[in-house]
Amino acid sequence: MSIEIPEGLTELLQSFTVEVLRSQPRDLLEFALQYFTQLKDRETKEASCGNDQNSAPRPGKAVNFIDEAMQIDSENGEEEEEEDDDDEEFIAPVINRFIRRASVCAEAFNPDDDDDEDKEPWVTHPKTDEQRQRLQDACRDILLFKNLDEEQMSQVLDAMFEKFCTEEEHIIDQHDDGDNFYVLESGKFNIFVKVDGMDKLVGCYDNRGSFGELALMYNTPRAATIVAVSPGALWCLDRLTFRRIIVKNNAKKRKLYEAFIETLPLLTSLELSERMKVVDVLSTKVFNDSQQIIAQGDLAVSFYIVESGQVRITMKRSRTKKDQEEEEMDIATCSRGQYFGELALVTNKPRAASAYAVGSVKCLVMDVKAFERLLGPCMDIMKRNIANYEEQLVTLFGSSPEIEQHSA
Repeated sequence: MSIEIPEGLTELLQSFTVEVLRSQPRDLLEFALQYFTQLKDRETKEASCGNDQNSAPRPGKAVNFIDEAMQIDSENGEEEEEEDDDDEEFIAPVINRFIRRASVCAEAFNPDDDDDEDKEPWVTHPKTDEQRQRLQDACRDILLFKNLDEEQMSQVLDAMFEKFCTEEEHIIDQHDDGDNFYVLESGKFNIFVKVDGMDKLVGCYDNRGSFGELALMYNTPRAATIVAVSPGALWCLDRLTFRRIIVKNNAKKRKLYEAFIETLPLLTSLELSERMKVVDVLSTKVFNDSQQIIAQGDLAVSFYIVESGQVRITMKRSRTKKDQEEEEMDIATCSRGQYFGELALVTNKPRAASAYAVGSVKCLVMDVKAFERLLGPCMDIMKRNIANYEEQLVTLFGSSPEIEQHSA
């Protein structure tokens, strides 16, 4: 069965995806609504202002690489800004609806169709300890790898291979088919885009960064040419392995989280769409036996849900009012499906308790901004639990500490 891809769809989705990856919006649906609304408004204004200019087609970009190149350093951690960008005016890129690459064909990729690929062995390129350490250092700030768990990251590192390049060597050429995703370890590389048949320098990579992902994700030709300015070293991940790990594993992970979130009593008051937003912002952290997860007295930055293992909650208390030496006592244990760290976020106070892993523990983690934005409907439940915590502390210590002054 042959399905025809509507003209302009590939370019439209590419440009939207670039803006999402660049902006990292907290609310994807709201961002999409704003993006396409402004895109339509711009198209309407341009159409109304110049019917006499309609004979000259507007320039368009399937991938807005010129703008994207300027974001390289901030996306990979050199000048990462933590200020909200909500006050900045959102500019939707112009989509070319007149020119279509004849060689572009969107590739169907269904993460559920995994029977054949799962039978194939994972690609592995042997590395020395020194090579692996260099590779880990190079991948530390790569945006695409931020949400991979330990197992996925290990598969990525195993599959990558080293490539040394010489001065003036072309790493990729605009309009070529995509073969690899590249992570820079060392060297300088210029980015060129053809404008009116001439190569225009639009940016550069300097000893850090990554490139080549868009052509692999969407099966489109390369959007720019990358040329080595000096000898350098790159780490490469082939296209099939890239899609298998980044796309498919993340899709499977999302399904698992969706099923897990549905079993949590805390989130039953959320609508389905709200629970899906929670899944989108969750990340995974693995803790070893006895490793401290949160520390009493620290500022609260995250909320935790136990996915597997057990977590021991402790609190430091003086035995008597005159005794200045504090004793750390166990006050609770959290297991699969239970959560902790919420009281500090509810009351905006420092942590009143510490948490330690019992054996190997995997937690789903949500940062404070996402917690405040998404879990508003659950606040009443969490506030009611404060009374239960006070009862436990009276049983343990013989008196009720001022839990509102701390928080767990």
